Amino acid sequence: MYQGLKLYCGSSIPELAHKIARRLDTEIGDIDVRRFPDGEVDVRLNETVRQSDVYLMQSMSYNANDHLMEVLLMADACKRASAGRVTAVVPYLAYSRQDRLMSPRVPISAKVVAKMLTAVGIDRIVSVDIHAGQIQGFYDMPFDHLRAGKLLIAHLRKSGLEDIIVVSPDAGGVHLGSRFAHGLGSAMALIDRRGVKAKSMHLIGDVREKHCIIVDDMVDTGGTLCEAADLLVTSGARSVRATVTHGVLSGSAVDRINRSKLAELICTDTVPLPTEKRIEKITVVSVEELLANTIQHIHEGRSISPLF
Repeated sequence: MYQGLKLYCGSSIPELAHKIARRLDTEIGDIDVRRFPDGEVDVRLNETVRQSDVYLMQSMSYNANDHLMEVLLMADACKRASAGRVTAVVPYLAYSRQDRLMSPRVPISAKVVAKMLTAVGIDRIVSVDIHAGQIQGFYDMPFDHLRAGKLLIAHLRKSGLEDIIVVSPDAGGVHLGSRFAHGLGSAMALIDRRGVKAKSMHLIGDVREKHCIIVDDMVDTGGTLCEAADLLVTSGARSVRATVTHGVLSGSAVDRINRSKLAELICTDTVPLPTEKRIEKITVVSVEELLANTIQHIHEGRSISPLF
């Protein structure tokens, strides 16, 4: 068996990683992740990991490429130091939206990332709400796909809102929306989006005098989300909130959300929210307990199914 559990984190989610470590009654291991003057990543383990059960915690948020390279080099360092098992805990997995050929002569980037993570000897992946579930098939290793829905539904229940209706922002999100509608005991509506460059939106369902909850796996620039909120308010909704797992919030997304008709955006801390982006409209729900329990179950060889 392994000589013990060791946690390490890259530069993307130090706050979340330390919360997880406290829940596991341990500390983040001694590792240096630095940059050479030309931008190359420099990783150095400062303690032995021989035969240890190692967990590398890193979200591939902005800058995604740097954070991907960090976890690749951390994994290689651990395998070369004779780690017993290396598990990459990647709450937000970058390139998940590029999971198929959307047009001729383009890469399947999610497959490329899977090959890279496999090539450095990672034994297991843990991630939360990947954009497309079939991405798990790109990995020739165990892939634990966690769901943040239970945490987000629990938060919504505490809000005390009545006359709720769950809204899927597109046809691809119907399955996710259906799970939320079941968990909240509510009806469901759908926004039909058509067109590539000039998208048109049509609402399917009645949202009049309802508190709308838009459900999605992530928000990036926030443009589509804010347009959906406008449509719902115009259609008679009493209020509009959105709940997403990954608050990427790139570019001017926060300003756009702040000026929108959204009453609240609820996201998790799979992607860290910088101080300058913490506005009153954004609420963060932590996944620390979910990830800590998952790591504990994996380390002890127990099933993670009960966590769902």
